[in-house]
Amino acid sequence: MGGLLEGKRGLIMGVANEKSIAWGIASAMANQGAELAFTYQGENLEKRVRPLAEGVGSTHVLHADVLDEASLDILFGTLKEEWGSFDFLVHAIAYSDKEELTGRFINTTRQNFKNSLDISCFSLIDLAKRASPLMKDGGTILTLTFQGSQKVMPNYNVMGVAKAALECSVRYLANDMGPDGIRVNAISPGPMRTLAGAAIGGARKTFRATEANAPLRANATLEAVGGTAVFLASDMGACTTGEIIYVDGGYHAIGMAQPENL
Repeated sequence: MGGLLEGKRGLIMGVANEKSIAWGIASAMANQGAELAFTYQGENLEKRVRPLAEGVGSTHVLHADVLDEASLDILFGTLKEEWGSFDFLVHAIAYSDKEELTGRFINTTRQNFKNSLDISCFSLIDLAKRASPLMKDGGTILTLTFQGSQKVMPNYNVMGVAKAALECSVRYLANDMGPDGIRVNAISPGPMRTLAGAAIGGARKTFRATEANAPLRANATLEAVGGTAVFLASDMGACTTGEIIYVDGGYHAIGMAQPENL
C-alpha cells in the first residue's frame, strides 16, 4: 500500500543521523508521498541532516533551537510564507545531561531537571501552539516517549519524569486541539540503538534484556516505528488522539523476565 500521505506536508524535528528514530519516521513518510521539511540545531547537525533531507527530495532544511524563541519565529514564519499550511509535526526532541543518566535518580540537579523538562516536554507544548495556526484543515502532532515514564528503568532517571510529563501533555493537548481537528499522539518504542539512546548508562544491557524478554523476542525497528507514524499521520488514523502507542515488541506488557531468563 502506497501514497497514504500523498499531498500532505510535514515538519520533522529531531533528526540527528540515519539511525535516528526521527529519520525512520521521515523515511517512511516520504515513501508514502509526504513532502517534508527538516530542522537542525548547529552546524554539525546540519552537515548530517541536509544530505538525508535531500535524499528524500526535501528543499526545506531550517535551523531551530527550542530554547531560542527567535529561531522558532523564523522557522514557522518561513513555513507560513513558503507553504502556507502543513499537515503534521514530528517532535523527536529530548535532552538531559549525560552525566545524570547514570547512577541514582536522587542525585538529579535542579538545573538539569529544569533543562530536561523544558527541552523534552515544554518544547512540545510550544511547538504545538506555533504549528496549530498552520494546520488549517486539521492535522497531526506526534512525539516520542519511552516506557521509563511509567516504570523504573536503569539509569533513565530524570528523563523518566520528563517523559511522564510529556505523555500527560499529549493528553491535554489532544483535548485542547481536538475541536480544531488536530490529533496529538505519542509513540513509545522500546530501546533502540540511536545516538540519544547511547547517552543512557547501560544502554547495551537494556537493549539485550528487552530483546530477550519481549513477547516478540525483538526490539523495535526504525521501519516499525515509521509505519506507526504513517498510520497516525494518515487519514487512517482519523479517530486516534491522546494515545501512547507502544512499538516495543510487547515488552511493556511483561511483568517479569521470560522463564528461560530467570
